[in-house]
Amino acid sequence: MQDLNHIENIYFIGIGGIGMSALARYFKFQGKNVAGYDKTSTSLTRTLEAEDIVVVYDEKLSAVPADFMQKENTLVVYTPAVPVAHEQLVYFKENDFNLKKRAALLGLISKGKITLAVAGTHGKTTTTAILGHLLKETDAKVTGFLGGISEDIQSNLILKGDDVIVVEADEFDRSFLHLSPNIAAVTSMDADHLDIYGKKEELENTFRQFAALVPEDGTLFVKNGLPLYGITFGIEDNADYSAQNIKIKNGTYHFDLKTPNGVIEGFKFNLPGKHNLLNAITALAMAIQYGSPIPKLARALYSFKGVKRRFSYKIKSDKLVLIDEYAHHPAEIAAVNQAIREMHPGKKVLAVFQPHLFSRTKDFVDDFAESLALFDELMLLDIYPARELPIEEVTSSWLLEKVQNSNKKLIQIENIIEEIKRSNPEVVVLMGAGSIGEEVESVKNALKDEA
Repeated sequence: MQDLNHIENIYFIGIGGIGMSALARYFKFQGKNVAGYDKTSTSLTRTLEAEDIVVVYDEKLSAVPADFMQKENTLVVYTPAVPVAHEQLVYFKENDFNLKKRAALLGLISKGKITLAVAGTHGKTTTTAILGHLLKETDAKVTGFLGGISEDIQSNLILKGDDVIVVEADEFDRSFLHLSPNIAAVTSMDADHLDIYGKKEELENTFRQFAALVPEDGTLFVKNGLPLYGITFGIEDNADYSAQNIKIKNGTYHFDLKTPNGVIEGFKFNLPGKHNLLNAITALAMAIQYGSPIPKLARALYSFKGVKRRFSYKIKSDKLVLIDEYAHHPAEIAAVNQAIREMHPGKKVLAVFQPHLFSRTKDFVDDFAESLALFDELMLLDIYPARELPIEEVTSSWLLEKVQNSNKKLIQIENIIEEIKRSNPEVVVLMGAGSIGEEVESVKNALKDEA
């Protein structure tokens, strides 16, 4: 962090991103002058504004506060998701400002500190949040950069000292290769971000490069069955760390943890779904390796409340269940279905899904069709473009045609409430990584009288 000592102002282009906003909060806490741009106002940008961080929604250079136009003491942070023609970014580049990608800045913050990093195409956000919570609740002096909002602290940043850094290691744009992890985990290596990697083999090679960043005296944890060498974790299998004797009581998992040094009994965990239980095993293994006191870990795990938009119950009654879920990959959608069937057996389930990115929809259209067909009823929204331009013939209608489910329809986001009411389901899950997350509270308020 030596080369940031002279920096007084930090300007984030894309400050409303989940990773960017955590860094903004971190530097605000460090006493820096923090501001940023984002395209639209969201609940997250409004929270930043409430924390005295200036957010502008106009990309014209004139919108940038004057302090941040001083090249000598200003750092500009951006992500690969920001268009190269963005007016502010172009100006800062052409005028030789100190610019850093988000990933490089995160690497700089964590360098020289004990770093625990969680990577994987699925599971990394929840695992990172659980791990940060375990360390915080067992009195480690931890800073945690999370890829989601923890329900426990209502933030994506844990600030309890800086002896150890917990960080979500993002494979998008190979960002995680900037990190220097002492203890790392790889939860999954399913094909994703093929707009960046081209093919699955290249994605897997990049995960191998990430694994190679762990030093000889460090530790790599890998999900049992992945083509990487490390200490394995799994569920009811022969992994080094494994959940055993699993029971469900009143929606809570009860299990024992098999470790290389014996079985630790009596864990309880409140998040639904085997995928979330696997996330818990990963976090427990990393916390034990770090040196967290084992007697305190069971209580810490049981107290974990979850991550916003990761199987978040918004309504939970005998008549109606409403779940908010970030799932945007076919494997994640299938995992959500498994969790719902396990926790709410025999109920009629309506899935409302907003595909995220034209490229992802195109690359995995058959897998999406298969996973979406698992629900009793499907409502599909238009594709959320995010950083992309449309791809010819890649539409939600095209995807819907491939779904082998007679109870399906295409709907517009402005009609989401009346369409759900007309369906009269017992369980509703709202899924997607785009703007559907902004609709959840309206849906909840419209349905709560029917619960």
